[in-house]
Amino acid sequence: MSDDQVKEFLADLIDGDGLHYGYVKLTHALRRQFRLVINKKKVYRLCREMRILKPQRKARPKGTHCVARNRVITGSNQLWETDIKYGYVAGQGQIFYVASVLDVYDRGVVAYHVGLECGGKSVLQTVRKALRARDCLSQGVVLRSDNGPQFKAKTMRRGCNAMGVEQEYIPCKTPNANAHIESFHAILEAECFAGVDFSTYVEALTAVHEFMRFYNNRRLHSACGYRPPAEYYQAYLEGTEPPKAMNI
Repeated sequence: MSDDQVKEFLADLIDGDGLHYGYVKLTHALRRQFRLVINKKKVYRLCREMRILKPQRKARPKGTHCVARNRVITGSNQLWETDIKYGYVAGQGQIFYVASVLDVYDRGVVAYHVGLECGGKSVLQTVRKALRARDCLSQGVVLRSDNGPQFKAKTMRRGCNAMGVEQEYIPCKTPNANAHIESFHAILEAECFAGVDFSTYVEALTAVHEFMRFYNNRRLHSACGYRPPAEYYQAYLEGTEPPKAMNI
C-alpha cells in the first residue's frame, strides 16, 4: 500500500475519533479500523510529513534528592523521621492534618503541626520548631521522610538547607524505611482517633494536644526501657542512660 493511501487513512482518523491521538495510538487505530500491517515508526514518519504530530512532553530534569540509607545512630537529635497523618471531624465533614517530627533514638515527638492544611511551609515551620525545642539549630540533623509533595517542596528543601538539616527520602513503596513515625501514627490512630467522632475541629485539636503530652510524658515505651520518651531523653542528656548504637 502506498504512503499516500495511508495518509488518507490518517486524515480520516484525525477527522474522526483520532483528533487527540499521538502516533502510537494512530498506529493501533490503523490496525484496528483499516486492518493494516504497519509499525509505529512508519506512522511517525508519515505523521511528521503531514505535520500532525502532537507536541512532545518535555522531560523534567531529575532532582538530586538524597535516598535514605542505612545509618548507625548513637544518640538523640541525629535522625528524625517525619510524616503526615489524616484525621476526620465527623461533625463538620472535614479532614485535618497532623504532621509529626519524631526522634528515632528516644522516640519523642519533638514537634508537631495540627491544621486544616499542611503544605511545605507548615512542615518547615514544624521542623524549625523542633530544632528550637531541642536547641540543635547548629547541629547536623538528618530528617527522613517519604516522597510526599510537602517534603519535596522548594520551600521545604531550601529552608532545611538554610538550617543545616539534611533531608533524605525513603524509596517509593517502602514505608518500613520510615517505620518509627509510621508506628507512632498507628498509635495516634488507635489511641486518639479510633472510635471517636469529633464534633468540631476545636475538639479534635484539643484531643491531639492532650495525646501528644500524654505520649511524650506518661506513655511507657518499650524502646525507652519502658519509660516515657521525655524521661528517657532527659536521662540521655544527664548521661545516666548508657549509650547504645542503633542500626536504622
